Amino acid sequence: MLTVCPYFHVHQPYRVKPYRVFDIGSDDQYFNDQSGTDLDNRFIVEKVAEKSYRPTNRVLKELLDRHPEFRFNLSFSGTVLDQFEAYAPDVLESFQELVATGRVEILADTYHHSLAFFYSVPEFKRQVEKHERKIKKLFGVKPRVFRNTELSYRNDLAKWCEDNGYLGIMAEGWDKYLGWRSPNYLYRPAGCKKIKVLLKNYKLSDDIAFRFGNKEWDSWPLNAETYADWIHSHHGDGETVNLFMDYESFGEHQWEDTGIFDFLRSLPEMLLRHPDTGFKTATETVQSYDVTGEYDVPDVLTWADTDRDLTAWTGNDIQRDALNAIYYMEKDVMATKNRSIIETWRKLQTSDHFYYMCTKWSNDGDVHAYFSPYQSPYDAYIAFMNALSDLQLRVSQVVAERREKEASTETPHETMTSEEEVVETENVEESVQIEQKVNPVNPPSPRKWWQKILDSIPFLKSPQQGEV
Repeated sequence: MLTVCPYFHVHQPYRVKPYRVFDIGSDDQYFNDQSGTDLDNRFIVEKVAEKSYRPTNRVLKELLDRHPEFRFNLSFSGTVLDQFEAYAPDVLESFQELVATGRVEILADTYHHSLAFFYSVPEFKRQVEKHERKIKKLFGVKPRVFRNTELSYRNDLAKWCEDNGYLGIMAEGWDKYLGWRSPNYLYRPAGCKKIKVLLKNYKLSDDIAFRFGNKEWDSWPLNAETYADWIHSHHGDGETVNLFMDYESFGEHQWEDTGIFDFLRSLPEMLLRHPDTGFKTATETVQSYDVTGEYDVPDVLTWADTDRDLTAWTGNDIQRDALNAIYYMEKDVMATKNRSIIETWRKLQTSDHFYYMCTKWSNDGDVHAYFSPYQSPYDAYIAFMNALSDLQLRVSQVVAERREKEASTETPHETMTSEEEVVETENVEESVQIEQKVNPVNPPSPRKWWQKILDSIPFLKSPQQGEV
C-alpha cells in the first residue's frame, strides 16, 4: 500500500508600509498602507482570495464530496487567520467547512510565522500556544503534528516537539541528510524516542509548486495522469509520498491559465485508479507506519532556496542586524504587559520581513524579488528598522512609566485579567533567560543601522583614508 499525504500551508504577513525616519515618534501604525499596491495588506488578501483561496477551496470541497478516500492537511499562520477575519470572512468560513468534513487535518505552527525557535525558545513556546488556542477557537481541533515556519527543522526542535506531546513533525527530505535513502518513509529524529518525522518529497512537490507552469520545463505541460504515474512508480519503494507546498501555489503562484485547477480537480481520481494507492492525513500516516531509520539534522534545514538553510533570512549583515534587534527587545517588550505592543513586536518577527532583505543573486535572487513588495532589499530594511526604532521608543516609554508607577505606590500594579495575557506574560524575566539560540547583541541605533546600508551599497560608501 502506498499513500499520499498532501499538505498545504496558508500564510500572509503584515507587510510594513514605507515607514520613514520622520514618522518615528509620531506614527505607531506600521501595517496600514492603503495604496492598493503589494504593500497594502487588505488589497493583497482580497486579491489572493479571489485568485487562490476561494477557487481552490471550491475545488477541494468538490473533491472531498466526490472521493470519500480523499484527505489532506492544512497549516495556517495566525497572521493570515487574523486577516481573514478582518478582510475575507467568507474565506475563513470555507476553510472551516473543509475541516468540518473530518478529513482535513490542521497542523501546529507558530502564530506569527517566525523563526523564534532559533532565537528564543520561550517566545517560540508562547507563539505555539497562542496558535493552538486560535485553532481551537476557529476550528474546534487540537493539532497533533507540528510544522515549523518555512519547514525549518533541527534535531533539537524535534526533541522539543516530542517533549511537548506531538506525534510527528514535518521536514524537508533533503539529500544531504538522507543520503541514498528515500523520503517516502517515516524516520526517527536523532535524539528522540517516540516522535516521527514526515519528509517532504521535494522533487514531486516542486513539480507542482514551482515547475508546473514553466514552458521551458521538459515535462510541460503536466497533466494529472502523468503525475499520478510518477507517484505510482514508488510502489515497492516507499510507504508515503508527502507532497508539501504553499496553498497559494494554486491560482496565485501558478495562475489559472496554466491549468492548475483542472490538474488539481483530476488528480485524486488518477491516483485512486491504482487499487493500492490511497490518502492519509499526517496523524494517520504517523500512526500507520513504523520508522525505517534515523534522520539526523544537526544544522538548520528549511524548504527554501537551493541551499535549504536559513540564509534566505540570515544571509547578509542587514538581515542579521534586524533579527538580532527584534529579539534583543524581548525582555523589555514582555515587561510592558501591553497587549498592543507585544502583538506589534510579534508581527515584526514574521520571517517575511527578513526574506525581503535578502541580497542573493541568480535563480534564488529572482524568487526573492518576485515575492517582495519592496523596490529593493534596502528599502525593506529601511522601512523595517524605522518602524522598529519607533517601537523601541514606545517600549522604553511604557517600561519607564510602569517602573515609576510601581516605585511610587505600595499597592500592586494593575495586572491583566484575560487568560491569554496572563499566560503570555507570567514569569517573563525568568523565561527570557532560559535559552537563547543566538547571543543577542546591542540593538542598533538609527545611526548604526543606517551605516549598514551605506556599507552594503558600493556607491554610497565613504572613501577610506588615502582614497580619492
